[in-house]
Amino acid sequence: MTDTTDGKHDTPPETPSGSSANGTSMRGSKRGRKPLVRKPLGKPGRGGIQLTRTPDYLVVGHICADLQPDGSYVLGGTALYSAIAAARLGARVAVLTRGVFGRKVAGMTIPSLDMLAEEEISIIVQEADLPTVFINEYQADRRVQTVPHWAGPIDLRGLPPHWRNAKVIHLGPVADEVDPRATSGLTARFLGITPQGWMRDWPRETGGKVKHIPLKLPGDLLSRIDCAIVSIEEIAYARDVVTEVGNRRLGVVTQGADGARIIAGGQRFELPGYNVPIRDLTGAGDVFAAAFFLKASDRTISADKAGRFANAVAGLSLGQVGAFGIPELSEFEEFLAR
Repeated sequence: MTDTTDGKHDTPPETPSGSSANGTSMRGSKRGRKPLVRKPLGKPGRGGIQLTRTPDYLVVGHICADLQPDGSYVLGGTALYSAIAAARLGARVAVLTRGVFGRKVAGMTIPSLDMLAEEEISIIVQEADLPTVFINEYQADRRVQTVPHWAGPIDLRGLPPHWRNAKVIHLGPVADEVDPRATSGLTARFLGITPQGWMRDWPRETGGKVKHIPLKLPGDLLSRIDCAIVSIEEIAYARDVVTEVGNRRLGVVTQGADGARIIAGGQRFELPGYNVPIRDLTGAGDVFAAAFFLKASDRTISADKAGRFANAVAGLSLGQVGAFGIPELSEFEEFLAR
């Protein structure tokens, strides 16, 4: 793929779906397999031909590297968590991202994307000099974020034509990497957004602390969104967008252990969360979003039912640490049966 770090947008060369920018196949590769990476349970295998088909679920956004207290880095971001959640719920999933993975750069050892390969997720990685890095600090129950490195904007023209027609397209920016004005060519049956990255600003040239800014979207994109999901901490910056989308279609505010608030065609209601043991909150909102988008994309399923489904899937993910806690479809069915 074309390196767009310098902000130029030359027409990218054609890259096969399911390949990284350097041409490495990401379809079911077992190289560097980690002991904790699990194969999907109860899900039929998918061959290479099937993975070239139009995805059920496409997520666009940076897979980022989160700095840990011990100085190591783990992968994170909406594109990672939502993609794995959708795959484990049985969807054929694709990811468009940008960054550096599986090697050492600027003194940082960045994990590989083998986790996604194990889930048989098709992925295109646009080249970058550095990955997007987040440093999360907690001060008096308040999270302070710093972005020392940014991978740069994602060029949506790098999408294979059939990916643009995915049943569900999830725009999941974490660091303003998706240009809202460049989304007009996306023709999904269901367009969902988790817009947290459009509400973050920081010094791009030097890196620095993140500050929150109001969510502003162009009218063309706003009119095509089927669902907007934000957290209770973000709603103050996104209220107008969530309300407008909710009055027309679906708007959701996740509330952690307290469940979710939903606006469906102008009607508002609260859904309680599930009482489950919590080991790790990381990515729970992204897991909720993937589950909700998949259900809500079926017009025969009510917002209430989609919300209860997403609450249960996200709740079950809290019992384990990181992406490994995202439930398989069989685990979720067992959870509901109990």
